[in-house]
Amino acid sequence: MLTLPAVEYRDMPAGHSLAHVIQPVNNKIMKKPEVYPFLHKKHQGLLIGNVLQHTSPGIQHKLAMDMRILRDPTHPKNRSVFNENYGLQLPTIRNTVPKTPLQKLAKGTTVSPLTVLPPTHREDQSLLLPFVPEKDAKRGILSLTERGLIPQAARLTLDPPPIQHKMAIIHDSQEKYKKPPTATYGSYPQKSYYIVIGESNTDEPMHPDRLSSRAPLKRENVTPPSSTILLNKISSSKDSNAAQYLPDKEVVPYEFHEPKDFQVVPVHQPQEFPRAYYVTIFNGRIDHMAPDFLAFKQHYQLYWRRIFSFLEYLEMKLRKYDVPVAVVEGQKLAKISVVVDIDSQPTWEVLLPALKNKDLVEEIVKRPGQQYKGPGGMEIAATKIQAIWRQYQARIKYLVSLRQKWAAGVIAISWLMHAQKARVKKTLKQSRQRHLENFRSRAKHLAANWNRIKASRRTIIHIPSLGYVQWLRSTVPDLDTQQNLQMGRLCDIRDDNVDVVYICPLWIGEDVTQYYMKLLGLQDAVRLGKPEVMVDVTDRLKVITPEATRHFPTLHLCLATHLKYSPQAIKRIKNLIEGKAAYIVGGLLHQDDLAVADMLNVPILGPEPEVAHLYSTKSGSKRIFASASVPVPPGDYDIYNLQQMHEVLIQLILENLEIKRWLFKVDTEFGGRGTAYFDVSHLSCYHQTLKECRKVGPTVWLKKRWMQEPAELKMTQELPRVLAEHAHPVNQEIFPTWEKFLKRFLCQGGVVEAYPPSDSVTNLTVDMLIEPTGEVSMVSCGDQIHSKSPLECWGTTVPQCSVDPSNLYSMCARIAEACKCRGVMGFFSIDLVTFIHPYTMEQQGSKGGRFVTYVSPHNAARQGNLMGSPSC
Repeated sequence: MLTLPAVEYRDMPAGHSLAHVIQPVNNKIMKKPEVYPFLHKKHQGLLIGNVLQHTSPGIQHKLAMDMRILRDPTHPKNRSVFNENYGLQLPTIRNTVPKTPLQKLAKGTTVSPLTVLPPTHREDQSLLLPFVPEKDAKRGILSLTERGLIPQAARLTLDPPPIQHKMAIIHDSQEKYKKPPTATYGSYPQKSYYIVIGESNTDEPMHPDRLSSRAPLKRENVTPPSSTILLNKISSSKDSNAAQYLPDKEVVPYEFHEPKDFQVVPVHQPQEFPRAYYVTIFNGRIDHMAPDFLAFKQHYQLYWRRIFSFLEYLEMKLRKYDVPVAVVEGQKLAKISVVVDIDSQPTWEVLLPALKNKDLVEEIVKRPGQQYKGPGGMEIAATKIQAIWRQYQARIKYLVSLRQKWAAGVIAISWLMHAQKARVKKTLKQSRQRHLENFRSRAKHLAANWNRIKASRRTIIHIPSLGYVQWLRSTVPDLDTQQNLQMGRLCDIRDDNVDVVYICPLWIGEDVTQYYMKLLGLQDAVRLGKPEVMVDVTDRLKVITPEATRHFPTLHLCLATHLKYSPQAIKRIKNLIEGKAAYIVGGLLHQDDLAVADMLNVPILGPEPEVAHLYSTKSGSKRIFASASVPVPPGDYDIYNLQQMHEVLIQLILENLEIKRWLFKVDTEFGGRGTAYFDVSHLSCYHQTLKECRKVGPTVWLKKRWMQEPAELKMTQELPRVLAEHAHPVNQEIFPTWEKFLKRFLCQGGVVEAYPPSDSVTNLTVDMLIEPTGEVSMVSCGDQIHSKSPLECWGTTVPQCSVDPSNLYSMCARIAEACKCRGVMGFFSIDLVTFIHPYTMEQQGSKGGRFVTYVSPHNAARQGNLMGSPSC
């Protein structure tokens, strides 16, 4: 039976698209539903429920068997029972699947052997290929290639080709501006009714006679029209709020409203209708009995469980965000459900593409706090606030504990590093103290046996190391070359009792070594004038390069440090000096020189490293010259701050107005690197002060200090500016500006010294030797050669011709005695300055401010001259 609900026919507008198919029925209301029997038979068939109590057991068994046959369409008697009881002649359904006859099981080989390439053809490629049968050719190109019937390098052509080329279709650029046809929201089953909601006068009472006068409805097959539903009246305010978000020309399913009056309009089904399967969700709810939903469910019934899970999840999200209306595209939702797993909690970025009105929904869900406007939003918001606050508190506590843990780790690591560093320092201090004690004991032994060692056969180990501090060595780009300038020490083999072991800081080739061997073997040939007399010095001269120079090329280590960390070189030196009297002649001694001496168990001809570094500075040299009572230029030393430098310079200028240039020298620099000069002529008050001094005389000027006070005040105000503008460092590569030089000068300390007031200035370098027994001797002396600046030495000429030798020796002897009193031993160099006084026109000699406690390159060159010239 088919039962239709009670409906009311209302007049529709004349312009409505469905008006021509609606029969005008006015003021007729059906009170009761009309019942349509769809089966007519002269008897009622099997009425099992009514007759079971009044029939015999045999009849009951027969009826039960008939019902079982009726329920089984595959039963052979199903058609006959239907015909006997209901008068229906069912069509005969024939089984179209033919029965496959049983086959016997084949035993043995069922596949015939395939043709393969004979071995003769595999060995001789020039033979013609064998004949290929048709059954082998049908097995495909790959099979023929694998069996060798087609060569591997054969070029195959398929006819017809599997891929055919054709012209691509180029679309018109204007097509993208064409609007697509209007889509309909939803699809309906074939047998459905289209609901048009209209107005009705609710105040008018409904009479029973009007309800009973309604004509019965006829059953017709209807489909939704292509036009839209006219929504004239909404029963509830909630549905009204949801409906206002619907776009124009949208289908509104009638199940979501409860109108008081509505019409059932049968329409005709068009031939083609797009199956878009749109599901509308109002206020986060889905009507599971809507035609759209049922059609969508029927179409995707094989995947419905997964799709329905996504629908439920989307419904929950829309209800949570209080979205009034959302239209879901069924096809897109089905695609998303296949790709995305529902357990991963898809986000709006994944769900929005499945919505038809995604722009509207996206605008709503992106509003701040929208997720708390749904059901139970206040509780969710309160829970969220509490969770965030607890999370914040826990995060703060965690960060505090993490920072405390980090701080504890840093403190622990720092303490461990400090303890390790303290242990290393203690061990290093003990090691250096042990090396120093061994050095002193060997020095005493060397002093006690010096006369015997000097007269007997001995081995001299030359280590030309410049043991400056690390930061100073790092500023010398060619440190190894500077150390190797003392290669003239090889000439010590001119003494027949001396064997030389030279530690070279650079790797030199075998050809260079052979050259020096032959050159040094010409000593007797030069002395006797016979070229054929040559001596082989290979056994007496050894050149060794520490292997650590290859491993640490960029650390700016001195030669002694490289030798300390070169076990192969140390072992070779031990083998060379085993059982022989030997001692080390170093350069500027370093702590590692003592370590090398301790490894080799040989003494060092030189002072302690601390003593050597102390008196190798400019200020240390001034102390020695002051105690030796030798003439020195006007100046001061141990200057470490700017105010002290200004006060000392002003006082020196006022006391020595005839000196026009003053020098600034950094204590730790060498070779003219840390020198700057300043001319007092740039002071505006200098010439006036000089006139006043000449007016009263030098003696009165020096005694009456009150006369110097005005000039001193003017210089104090003017000197800083004049120094910044007119003071110039000598070496512009190391100190490009006065500010950088001044920073190094005040950091390391230095001296202020007068430049000779003469145009005729000569510099001398004297090399002295203090033997372990205390004897002093002058090794060499020479005049300096200057290149770019008179303050930078380029070389020397020997012998010197500037000073009387007796006066020079007496002055150097006094300096050597002062050095000996301070524990200086071994080789050291002294720089002297001589000039013609502009007033007396006499030669004056003074100490120029350099005292170096190591063998200078000039001394090494002097040894070469003694080696090659018998007249020296």
